[in-house]
Amino acid sequence: MIYDAVIIGAGACGLMCGVQAAALGKKILILEKNDRAGAKILISGGGRCNYTNLNSTSENFISEDKAFCEEVFKQWTVKDSIDFFDRNGIVGKEKVLGQLFPQSNNAKDVVAIFLNLLKKYKAELRLNALVIKVSKNENQIFESTYEINGRKIEVLSKTVVMSSGGLPISKLGASDFALRTARFFDLRIVNTAPALVPLTITGKDKDWFAALAGNSIYCKVSNQRISFHENILFTHWGLSGPAILQLSSYWRAGEDIVIDLLPGASMSTIIAQERDSGGKRLLQQILQEHFTKKFVESLTKFLPIDKKIASLSKAEAKLINSTIHHFKVKPAGDKGYDKAEVMRGGVATEELNPRSLESIKIEGLFFGGECVDVTGWLGGYNFQWAWASGYVIAKNL
Repeated sequence: MIYDAVIIGAGACGLMCGVQAAALGKKILILEKNDRAGAKILISGGGRCNYTNLNSTSENFISEDKAFCEEVFKQWTVKDSIDFFDRNGIVGKEKVLGQLFPQSNNAKDVVAIFLNLLKKYKAELRLNALVIKVSKNENQIFESTYEINGRKIEVLSKTVVMSSGGLPISKLGASDFALRTARFFDLRIVNTAPALVPLTITGKDKDWFAALAGNSIYCKVSNQRISFHENILFTHWGLSGPAILQLSSYWRAGEDIVIDLLPGASMSTIIAQERDSGGKRLLQQILQEHFTKKFVESLTKFLPIDKKIASLSKAEAKLINSTIHHFKVKPAGDKGYDKAEVMRGGVATEELNPRSLESIKIEGLFFGGECVDVTGWLGGYNFQWAWASGYVIAKNL
């Protein structure tokens, strides 16, 4: 038997591609190394699955070619995602910053849609199937070799879809197989790195951060490229939380990040107003109107928090303003792929046709989802890319 397509990986992209292609009458086989489909879908959003973002545009993605994903998103929009899930019984509810979750708050419902549709359209899904090689024979037919229960099996197909994800998270079966396959066919890979990942702090400041573990503050976090307004979370190893995860995708080793601990306000103005009122209160009392007691006490390391506002020198007032609005941190590194939500980098977009996601060099070989050099922000953006890329590939098989 020769399949129309063998899809490698039953994640978000692979499942969408399989459903859409099978609905068009294609004979589809999906090979998944795990014992269940949609492993990352099931843990996303704390098991609730923020399956798209209402605000998604190409500006929310990192790639060597930012315009590349625009071609894909023209073919499958956020509305298309919403309509697809709505037709199949999932009505979305918006949470913060455009994130859309199922009303059931259950990621299993998202995976169930795909499993039901695969059955409906008679697509085959084989679990515990570890693909070890993809090649093309002299008849220009793809040969995909996989292992299942210690047995090697070879299947033939007209096309192959690489949707096996990236390097996060090893316990969910993360693999570099898509990248190895791309290299085998001599496609260029953009350097990969963990993205949407907590950052670590070492050295003299390590204990100060660790002592604040569990404290969360709404901040503006910046580097020279971009800034995000969201919560940061202090941890035993450094910093996490939405703002840090977002910035981590743009952070490079050795760089500082700047944290505005009180965005939308001015410590200089607050101090000036307090002086006008007599300045009898301590700096500590002023700060406790904006931060937790524990965090304020931790600022003893940097600021004269036991001083009355009226007693502050100009230099001290300047230091307070700088510390609150320009708190500089130099992360030592990140927590790596096992704590990263996604991978940055991947198969270079210049290797793919943006209208189909087919390899320009190898006819019939497609790449979609996380293994491509298109990385979204936190909050449903990467799912939107996965659905869209799966759909576009399916249309062109």
